Amino acid sequence: MINLLCNNLIETISKVIVGKNKTIELLLAALLAQGHVLLEDVPGVGKTLLAKTLAKTIGGEFKRIQFTPDLLPADITGFNIYDQNTGSFKFLNGPVMANVLLADEINRTVPRTQSSLLESMDENQITVDGETYPLPEPFFVIATQNPIEHEGTYPLPEAQLDRFLLRLSLGYPSREEEHIILERFGKKDPLDDLEPAANPLDIVNLQKARRDIHISEQISSYIIDLCQNTRNHPQVQFGASPRASIALSKTAQGLAILRNRDYVLPDDVKDLAKPVLTHRIILKTEELLRGNSPDMIVDEVLNQVAVPIF
Repeated sequence: MINLLCNNLIETISKVIVGKNKTIELLLAALLAQGHVLLEDVPGVGKTLLAKTLAKTIGGEFKRIQFTPDLLPADITGFNIYDQNTGSFKFLNGPVMANVLLADEINRTVPRTQSSLLESMDENQITVDGETYPLPEPFFVIATQNPIEHEGTYPLPEAQLDRFLLRLSLGYPSREEEHIILERFGKKDPLDDLEPAANPLDIVNLQKARRDIHISEQISSYIIDLCQNTRNHPQVQFGASPRASIALSKTAQGLAILRNRDYVLPDDVKDLAKPVLTHRIILKTEELLRGNSPDMIVDEVLNQVAVPIF
């Protein structure tokens, strides 16, 4: 039953999104790990479409926030208004009350508003005027950034980047994939006729099942060694924290269940190393000037750390 559900989720999203099976798989792994994703890519490659498709696939409610410099925290969380009929205040839900929340161009708003997402992402709740409101289950944030435009932006601080389980990108399609896109979207948007492959309760149950996926002592040691090596690397100022180890472990469980296994393999960890670790590594200034990048560090660490053999 779980295997069939996982396969249906991937197949349903692929009916709309062309040629991005690996990204779809990683996105779903983050959802099952109860984390959130930062999508960093150029305009027009399908970031918003992917978020909408995911929401419809899981039968959940979708909300989108366009981040702008004048956006206020209350525009995200909601606010209290005075009801003259009852003589009391009434809470109006903000767009954060959704199963899938698209935080579009999150780096275009001020840090105060960016940080208003933190409580909801970490604790699945919001607090307004001292009152706490639980968020729907599941709750999944997909934030987007445009890496080629920096004018009028407010870069996310490292502490906030660390709150995202994965950083992903879609990239441009191949020539053959672009032909399929033109055919698929030529007459009608395939999202209009997409039928859900699950409901929100199914996803909550998958999230619970993910916790039972077995991680051997060898795999745990492998994850720890990878993170420890980023901290001890001579080109790195700040390496991956213990939160990164937890993220790698939880997301590997999510990936294993999507791949129809009840145990984690080294390949699951390898496939997740860059999406989980690169945005958590800060290089020394001189290394950045030399053109080095966190991706290069993770590649080097993956080559250096011995892979467990079963």
